[in-house]
Amino acid sequence: MTKGPDLHARGTLPIPDRVPPGLTTYDAKDPDTTFPAIEPLLPPEGAPNVLVVLLDDVGFGASIAFGGPCQTPTAERLAAGGLRYNRFHTTALCAPTRQALLTGRNHHSVGMGAVTEVATSAPGYSSVRPNTKAP
Repeated sequence: MTKGPDLHARGTLPIPDRVPPGLTTYDAKDPDTTFPAIEPLLPPEGAPNVLVVLLDDVGFGASIAFGGPCQTPTAERLAAGGLRYNRFHTTALCAPTRQALLTGRNHHSVGMGAVTEVATSAPGYSSVRPNTKAP
């Protein structure tokens, strides 16, 4: 008997994508509107730590590095070295904009159609980036 990919396997990356549900409805009152639960993913023992720092609700031109009044010495040093990222898809919300920045893609296509607190298993709203949409 052939088995599908182990969704909990952590020895090989990327982790396999979940198979989307067959029926997709968008009416919460429809009794057939159900999605499988979102399962947490934990790193394997000994996995490396990576830190990415993004500032939400700062405003595009707030720092001196982008023409604003706020002194941000570290950001200014990075900008002086040529690291200025300013062309990406933005939304009216922090988490979807952050996902768009990290992936270079539309926020719905990477599972972040809304802020994480309202995540569901519905396509585009799970807050889980598919492996097919690498950063």
